[in-house]
Amino acid sequence: MNVPFLDLKTQYKSIKDEIHTAINEVMENTAFAGGPFVAKFEQEFAKFCNCKHAVGVGNGTDALWLSLIALGVGRDAEVITVPNTFIATAEAISLAGATPVFVDIDEKTNNMNPSLLEAAITKKTKAIIPVHLFGQSADMDPIMAIAQKHGLYVIEDACQAHGSEYKGKKSGAIGHTGCFSFYPGKNLGAYGEGGAVVTNDDALAANMRMFRDHGQAKKYYHGIIGWNARLDGIQGAILNVKLKYLQGWNDARRKHAKDYAAGLSAVKEFIVPQEAAYAKHIYHIYAIRVKDRDKLMAYLTEKGIACGIHYPVPIHLQEAYSFLKKDKGSFPVAEKCAEQYLSLPMFAELSDEQVSYVVEQIKEYYA
Repeated sequence: MNVPFLDLKTQYKSIKDEIHTAINEVMENTAFAGGPFVAKFEQEFAKFCNCKHAVGVGNGTDALWLSLIALGVGRDAEVITVPNTFIATAEAISLAGATPVFVDIDEKTNNMNPSLLEAAITKKTKAIIPVHLFGQSADMDPIMAIAQKHGLYVIEDACQAHGSEYKGKKSGAIGHTGCFSFYPGKNLGAYGEGGAVVTNDDALAANMRMFRDHGQAKKYYHGIIGWNARLDGIQGAILNVKLKYLQGWNDARRKHAKDYAAGLSAVKEFIVPQEAAYAKHIYHIYAIRVKDRDKLMAYLTEKGIACGIHYPVPIHLQEAYSFLKKDKGSFPVAEKCAEQYLSLPMFAELSDEQVSYVVEQIKEYYA
C-alpha cells in the first residue's frame, strides 16, 4: 500500500464541480485582483474566526509583515518569537526592519514557553509573535498578560491553525492580529498563494487594506507608501468554496490523530503529539518525536509511506540568521525537538486502512 504525505487531488475531486463554478464566475465577472469574491471571502472568514475584520493578502508572509508595518513595528525594534517555525515568521520581522529575538518552547506543546518571555523583553521589544505550530494554539492567556504588562503588541502566527481553538476562542482572534496562510497544503488551502489577517481593530484593518493596495484608499490617491499584497479574485472564490468544508476536514484530521495515538500507544520508543487541556488541535501536521528518526523514515519510505520533517533546523541555526550569533545549545528544547520530529501522513481524506497500515508498519519496525 502507498500512503502519500498529502493528497490534494482527492480533496479537489470531491468539490471539483463547485470549484469550477466559482472560477467561472470570477472569469465571467473579470474580477481578478481583489474585488467582490475576495470581499465575500473576507466577510465569511472573519465570521469563521469570530473577528470583525479579515484582510485578504498575497500569502502568510505578507500577513505577518503587514501586521508589523500597520502596528508601527520597524527599525531598531525587537520582536520575540520561537526558533522552531517556518522561516517566514522571522523573515517578516527582518523585512519590517526589526530583529527577531527567540525564546525556547514548551516540550509538550511545541509552542512558546510563556515562563521564558519576560526575561527576553528589553527596552527595544515592541511585539510578541507566538506561533500556533502544527495546528495547536500557544498558551495565550499568560502571553497576553505579559504583553499587556509591558505595553507590547501580540501578533498570532496562525498560519497552521485554521479553526484551532484556545479555551473556546478561535486561534488568531486573541491577539492584536491573527495571521493565516492559505498555501495549498494548509487545512484551508488555496490553489496557489494566499493569506489573510484578522483583527477586531477598525483602524488597523483600514490601514492594512490601504497598505496591501499601494497605500491607496481611493484609486490613484495614495495616503501612505504601501505595497502590492492583494489576494487574487480566483483564490478568494476558491477559498469561499472550501471554507464551508473546513470544520468537517478538521474533524477528520482529529479522528485520524486519535486513531494514530490509540494504535501507537504501546510503542514506547517515541512521543505522539499531545493536545493541551486548553486547546482544540486541528493537526495540520502530525509530528511524532523519535530518536532514530532517519532510520524509521527510511524504513517507512521503503514501505510506501511518505513522511516529512517540520522543521529540521531551528531558525537561529540557519545560515541566514547566523548574524544573531546564537550557537547550538542556545535553545535546547527547540533543538532537541528539531532533531526528533517526524511528520506522519495527515490529511482529511486519509482512509482508516491507510492509518492502520502506517500504525502496523511502525509497530513492525520496532518489533
